[in-house]
Amino acid sequence: QVQLVESGGGLVQAGGSLRLSCAASVGTFSNNNMGWFRQAPGKERAFVAAINRHNGNTYYGDSVKGRFTISRDNAKNTVYQQMNSLKPEDAAVYFCAADRRGSLAVATTPGAYDYWGQGTQVTVSS
Repeated sequence: QVQLVESGGGLVQAGGSLRLSCAASVGTFSNNNMGWFRQAPGKERAFVAAINRHNGNTYYGDSVKGRFTISRDNAKNTVYQQMNSLKPEDAAVYFCAADRRGSLAVATTPGAYDYWGQGTQVTVSS
């Protein structure tokens, strides 16, 4: 069982930045592909970004490309998401997730991920 705890959410003005962190509870963190998803009220959970455990390759949803950056520190069992140039439409609860299969092809659908954090709220004022 992997426990994930997100932090770093909050209220920011449009155009501002936030950095989310997700700390994992176990040392097998490095075996997992890691992802960030978000869910706004009334909407389905949507893929934001993911990072491959094999080579550190990163993948992004179209709406965040060029603005968000996912990274990981295996020594700290932590994955990060730097979010720049935030827009009101980025407001959502952001979830960290772990895919224990750690396939070379990173998954972008929520169902492929095995473990989830509790989420952290990001609010963007216009």
